Amino acid sequence: MKKILEVNHLSQTYGYRSNKVQVLNNISFSVDQGEFVGIMGPSGAGKSTLLNAISTITLPTTGTVRIDGQDILKMRGNQISDFRRKKLGFIFQNFNLMETLNVKDNILLPLAVDRMPLAEMEKRLMHVTSILGIDQLLTDYPNAISVGQKQRVAAARALITKPTIIFADEPTGSLDSKSAAELLQYMTNMNLQDDATIMMVTHDPYTASYCNRILFIKDGAIFSEVVRQGSRKEFFNRVIDMQATIGGGGRVNDF
Repeated sequence: MKKILEVNHLSQTYGYRSNKVQVLNNISFSVDQGEFVGIMGPSGAGKSTLLNAISTITLPTTGTVRIDGQDILKMRGNQISDFRRKKLGFIFQNFNLMETLNVKDNILLPLAVDRMPLAEMEKRLMHVTSILGIDQLLTDYPNAISVGQKQRVAAARALITKPTIIFADEPTGSLDSKSAAELLQYMTNMNLQDDATIMMVTHDPYTASYCNRILFIKDGAIFSEVVRQGSRKEFFNRVIDMQATIGGGGRVNDF
């Protein structure tokens, strides 16, 4: 299996001299193509810091990060922004949709920036909107659709560039339980139908149960790993047990 993400001895320190705070401590792991990996841990454990450090949003203090064989820490300036735009997809909790553009134009925006031929743009648009169940919303504007639909539009925008890996930071955090379950099922469709590689930060065991594997972070280091075997409900219960062990979070949703 091809390794999409390779993280080696990654550490993140903030501050200076006596005021230094180590947020991430010597983290190493890898993600294979087509995996759906979750990151969990107590509040302040370093989950979002880790996601930011491996997705080019911030730079770690030490260590190496390779995405699709490329060392992102050796990139500079336009190299990083071009790599981020062409190779990475992002799904944020607050959607980041442009209110003045309709759903279609929001989704196509990253392809328009790269001046992709119109025929290819339309082909990709029909594909991703079908997978995410929003093909009937293309002429609507963000203020006219539900919160759950907005998040699926954001997911479509992330998927349409055919990114090497999609990073999702608490994508269900702003959604009610029904909308969250719908989004997670659609993200599973992305993972299965398009072989999309997804790495997601979450505090919610129900959300995490849709993943194939969970990395548990505590005090800035990897504490444990749980791999899905058996049913999703069995996996959910194993996630709950591990979360109780490390003392982080609780049940936001349940089966």
